[in-house]
Amino acid sequence: MADAPGRAIADPTPDADDRAGGTGLRPALELLARVGDLPEGGVVDLGCGSGAAGPALAARFPDRALTGIDRSDRMLARAAATGAYRRCLAEGIATWDPATAPALIFSCAALHWLADHDRLFPTLAGHLAPGGTLAVQMPRQAAAPSHRFLREFTLDMFPDRTIAEPAPVLAPIDYHRLLTPLGQLDIWETEYLHRLDPGSAGSGHPVRQFLEPTLLPPYAEALAPGELSALVARYDEALAAAYPVEPDGAVLFPFRRLFLVLTLPGHPF
Repeated sequence: MADAPGRAIADPTPDADDRAGGTGLRPALELLARVGDLPEGGVVDLGCGSGAAGPALAARFPDRALTGIDRSDRMLARAAATGAYRRCLAEGIATWDPATAPALIFSCAALHWLADHDRLFPTLAGHLAPGGTLAVQMPRQAAAPSHRFLREFTLDMFPDRTIAEPAPVLAPIDYHRLLTPLGQLDIWETEYLHRLDPGSAGSGHPVRQFLEPTLLPPYAEALAPGELSALVARYDEALAAAYPVEPDGAVLFPFRRLFLVLTLPGHPF
């Protein structure tokens, strides 16, 4: 997981990176499919987590050095075990400053944990080699009931607590205005509709189970066990109304993600 300046974000549970909001590897593959030709240079998986995208990146660019960057030693150990990376480095995204300009910076479901995107994204683009590409995917789910309820209930029940939450992801038009002066931009959103099967009896609403590895750790870090139990009980009740059970027993859960691919101009002739 990435780091955010001024935020104390708990590491996710070991399988959280693989679930990453529940879509598995599909968003990474869809992002990778829109990356075009690259100049000379290496490939960086920024906020690589457990290395879920590593094998796909290595297969697409077999002759390039692939580096994984993440602040979690636990995640980096899992990334290294995939065998896809030449190097796995424990560094924070906000302070990362590569010695050699990469041809591709690829970041899937990491940059939403950092604030100040108006500064962050141009900084990352500035690390690239001429003609290089910045490819990013981020959840854009903050306004959905699944995420909004937790913020509102915590503020109501525990107004004195500070929760380390992901930074708000901007609207696509804002990234367009920010990044088009830097190069050629391809930007889009996809809303995945997940069909969630009910869990075992007493295990809570399927949406909460689905998001728990990535969404709940900061709340668990800030609240006492009894406080967290009360918050989760209220959250489950509200989720049942927002995401009702379908006639077949499943729950349908829309999840929105933003994608962007910025390609810098190459060397002038």
